[in-house]
Amino acid sequence: MKKVELTVGYIPLLDSAPLLMAQEMGFAAQEGLDLSFEKAPSWSSLRDMLAFGRVDAAHMLAPVPVALSLGLGGALPPLHAAMTTSVNGNVIGVSISLAEKMRSNGATLDFRDATSIGHAMMTSKGARLRIGVPFPFSMHAELLYYWLSALGYAAPQGLEIRTVPPPLMANAVASGEIDAFCVGEPWGSIAVERGYGELILPTSAIWNFAPEKILAMRKDWIADRSELAQRLIRAVWRAGRWLSDPDSHTTATEILSRKDVLNVSREVIDRTLSGQLIVNQRGEERHVPNFIEFHKGAATFPWKSQAAWIARRMATRLGFEPSGAMSTARDVFRTDLYRKALAETTAALPGASEKVEGAIDQPEPAASAKGSLILERDRFFDGAVFDPYAEGCS
Repeated sequence: MKKVELTVGYIPLLDSAPLLMAQEMGFAAQEGLDLSFEKAPSWSSLRDMLAFGRVDAAHMLAPVPVALSLGLGGALPPLHAAMTTSVNGNVIGVSISLAEKMRSNGATLDFRDATSIGHAMMTSKGARLRIGVPFPFSMHAELLYYWLSALGYAAPQGLEIRTVPPPLMANAVASGEIDAFCVGEPWGSIAVERGYGELILPTSAIWNFAPEKILAMRKDWIADRSELAQRLIRAVWRAGRWLSDPDSHTTATEILSRKDVLNVSREVIDRTLSGQLIVNQRGEERHVPNFIEFHKGAATFPWKSQAAWIARRMATRLGFEPSGAMSTARDVFRTDLYRKALAETTAALPGASEKVEGAIDQPEPAASAKGSLILERDRFFDGAVFDPYAEGCS
């Protein structure tokens, strides 16, 4: 059978691995697909490449299709999230000078306590904190705003937010352009490796199981090529399952470290996959369970409640009517397409398409047709919960 060629866009980040491994490990070929990849220099350029048809699908920030559905980001064709491709995987870091000031003010940078570390960062800077994020409509930005506003700081109003492409984040710290950053790995670790910054917190300490990247496609492309979309979903799902097996990490590390892929050292990639991060130039290590997840706990399911959470955060901040924004956002996370694509596989599909976010303290079973689904801890650092249908949810 002749393979169908599809072009996939991506940013060089560890969480692009499920798409890259779908091709490298033969999962795309099993579905009769041949994937070629286009590396984008920034999230805005990748979004536009997908919107205008230069690529068929893309590794994308989870909030981007939500933002577009709310009219944010320009008059572009609508994009949909066919699946989530990764959960967590981001780090918050600060310049060496700010880390030293935080310590001199008595901060214990234990890489776990989001409350004390957040206060230490904000009070130690003194002046307005300049913080780099990869894109305005990103989980990096949403989690930062959630974290700092929950601690009583005006966010984003009290911050100076600067957009910096992930591969340039370390240089932005080195040049003094920013004091802090939130970025996906391996680029936080690269800032440490080069001696420019120190990691102070994984974003999983803010929300334990936050959606990060999605497999994005144009709405009209899905409508016209639904069967191809489903084949790509299956290939990426199998790649995520493969990546979740620690026995796969050596092979994945060798591929991802190549110059034509991420072009970073094998050691950095291996540490990130295992959640064993070196956080400063003194070589101190921190282990983060579920630092990045590609499969476990229904990590690839495009929960409509997570789209609603993103939409409510944006709506509240930007003055939109929240309930309408949440309703609109639900439509762009395509649980229907995902369920159809994986119906004949071994995937344990959730019985519901929404859930209360932040309510799971320990791994627990969830309703599934196959009866084998365990959802992971998904708490917010401040103990809040988000019920997408409750009045006044926050």
